[in-house]
Amino acid sequence: MSRRAADPLPPPGRVPVAGGIAELLGDADRDGAWVLLVGGTPQSHVDLADPAHLEFEYVRRMGHVLDLAADPGAALDVLHLGGGALTLARYVAVTRPGSRQRVVEVDEPLTELVRAHLPLPRGARVRVRAADARAGLEATHADSADVVVCDVFAGARTPAHLTTIEFAAQVRRVLRPGGVYAANVADGPPLRFARGQVATLRAVFDHVCLVAEPGTFRGRRFGNLVAVASDRPLPVAALTRRCAGDPMPARVVEGADLDRFTGDALPVTDAAAVPSPEPPPGVFA
Repeated sequence: MSRRAADPLPPPGRVPVAGGIAELLGDADRDGAWVLLVGGTPQSHVDLADPAHLEFEYVRRMGHVLDLAADPGAALDVLHLGGGALTLARYVAVTRPGSRQRVVEVDEPLTELVRAHLPLPRGARVRVRAADARAGLEATHADSADVVVCDVFAGARTPAHLTTIEFAAQVRRVLRPGGVYAANVADGPPLRFARGQVATLRAVFDHVCLVAEPGTFRGRRFGNLVAVASDRPLPVAALTRRCAGDPMPARVVEGADLDRFTGDALPVTDAAAVPSPEPPPGVFA
């Protein structure tokens, strides 16, 4: 589905924001598409001409989760923790018109930059609140979201306070019965952080699966894994088909395979939490 937004302002060059220096770089392969970098790290890709296009592989996998969260085209209430360039909020706005979306993004200057230069699709019902992701989550009413998406980075790392049982319990409180949580988990060999995140979600939710490309699962490279959790059975078969058909196919791991992946990893608590690992040099080159 394609929906053209109003013409954006010209790219501003290097702009100081709360998280560092932000840049908007044009995508040479897609007219009207932009990459947002903060501190030299790619944060978001946006196609203004086609907001349903998801360029980053892990974001496409999150898009699959959103596609399967309800009947096709049905409106959803979505809470996004972490905004960046509002890529997934745009995606939901055009694939599920009428959806009500709230975004919690701590970096207000970044949000202002994005709104000025990467306008939202016409008719999008997206409200952005400038707040820490966990504070914004804790201030959200119980049973108010069909989907919660977490994609938060301080630099290139997920903050420690967004990785714990206490945080996951707040996500479950905000979700309606049958609601779905999707989180970006960045990790590399030996995937110790990702295993701990799976153990943490399993301590709070009845159903959990993990999605990533096979090389990441085998510990060959640093990458983005998508953790999915709910209090109802997840649509694993449909998610597997979608992920297998992507340009960079991914595996969906659940059940006994997820038991083996998790091993003896323990759930993470606020008292023991650490940020996600620092990506190795050159991983975003």
